[in-house]
Amino acid sequence: MLLRDLVDVSTAVAATRSRKEKTRLLADLLLAAEPEERSLVAHFLSGRLRQRRTGLGWRSLQALPSPAAAPSLDVTGVDAAFEAMSELAGAGSQGARTALTAELFGAATAPEQDWLRSVAVGEVRQGALEAVVTDAIALSAGVPLAAVRRAAMLSGGATHVVDAAFQGPEALAAVGLTVGRPVLPMLASSAPDVATAIDRTAGLGKVFGVDAKLDGIRIQVHRNGDDVQVATRSLDDITHRLPEVVAIVRALPATRLVLDGEALALADDGRPRPFQETASRTATDGEGGTVVTPYFFDLLHLDGADLLDRPATERWAELERLVPEQHRVRRWVGTDPAAAQAFASAALAAGHEGVVVKSATAPYDAGRRGAAWIKVKPVHTLDLVVLAVEHGSGRRKGWLSNIHLGARDPSQPGGFVMLGKTFKGMTDDILRWQTERFGELAVADDGWVVTVRPEQVVEIAFDGLQRSTRYPGGLALRFARVVRYRDDKTAEEADTIETVRSHLLQH
Repeated sequence: MLLRDLVDVSTAVAATRSRKEKTRLLADLLLAAEPEERSLVAHFLSGRLRQRRTGLGWRSLQALPSPAAAPSLDVTGVDAAFEAMSELAGAGSQGARTALTAELFGAATAPEQDWLRSVAVGEVRQGALEAVVTDAIALSAGVPLAAVRRAAMLSGGATHVVDAAFQGPEALAAVGLTVGRPVLPMLASSAPDVATAIDRTAGLGKVFGVDAKLDGIRIQVHRNGDDVQVATRSLDDITHRLPEVVAIVRALPATRLVLDGEALALADDGRPRPFQETASRTATDGEGGTVVTPYFFDLLHLDGADLLDRPATERWAELERLVPEQHRVRRWVGTDPAAAQAFASAALAAGHEGVVVKSATAPYDAGRRGAAWIKVKPVHTLDLVVLAVEHGSGRRKGWLSNIHLGARDPSQPGGFVMLGKTFKGMTDDILRWQTERFGELAVADDGWVVTVRPEQVVEIAFDGLQRSTRYPGGLALRFARVVRYRDDKTAEEADTIETVRSHLLQH
């Protein structure tokens, strides 16, 4: 299949708001693909590469060769090029990667270059995420959607079950939880407070649990005898980076298990260290340095028995019998909202980032986000200044999209220091408005980033701060999203870097 055909469909998908039409477009392309291409096409249609890392970033893709006049690339050739990039390491790898990039992009037409750049940096904006691709697989293969969803959850994503879907319902039904193969983690929706979260879980039963929400990294641990595997939320294998977690799980009184939990670094007083320290430690190999401690909150398999479909209380009971208290997430279970609120307040006072309210009757719904788990976290906001804005791609092509955020800092040239960037929280109305507004404030445009006069204030919500060497201020916002633009404030009234640093000390 030519890449042009896939890019044309991606463009059409981005142009429609109808989920039904998106599904039809994706399904038609899957049907047009050769059988050996379908899984790869599904990956591309979901806006991501098969390769976890290629070494490419937006800076390395700013200067591209002139586009080809006619399409010639096919999807398997594109995948092979990215695979070759992902395998590069050591001396000379950067030069080799640059050469491969030039060869790939030089063979691409202008629309193909735009799409390749977007997929390489994870910014394909076509409104077709995992759920829509799942719908398309079911439609194109003529199999029940529920069967595709179930198989996808247990195999790490819908793109991994394309071949089974086209083989039929029996092949999908044969896909189950396999110790050693990570499953998509169950996810939590959000609520502004504990009372609201309890109300949302009430339809699933009167009894609920409240877990302390730890500010670490999500881990899923599989054990088969002495073989232990640790995977991240995105299903990356980080076993070699967490030998202390491996040792703890090997000491548990079981031979086959699957655990869900968090890993984080602790201070001497037992309080969580800043998230960045955990992230830094889990990004490096081997022992030594900061110690990471695992805390588990769910058990999906134990010695031959799958527990996913059992009520949460049964899974929690098995977890308590298996894992010692010092490696379990703190949990309160009951029916009293006042006691639940007291537990949540104590969790925040202990330095945790919030709580998760959980139905006591719900199964483990891998890969799904619903009313069974509801997270409650304090929301922090800052008034920051827009320093630059990026040209949009995919569905946002033609608009100015991703904004660069800065706090006031008289010690920096220009008087501002960058803290990160975001496109989260932007409605189409906001995109239209800011495209016009930042066009008026533009002072430079390199084709990718538009530098603007630092005049526009924007209110940003964020979940926390982390230390960062990427920005001069040494800090970066976590999960930043736009609340509103503040036309009632001037840039001189925006928050300072000292105010931002005070948030780090407080939280």
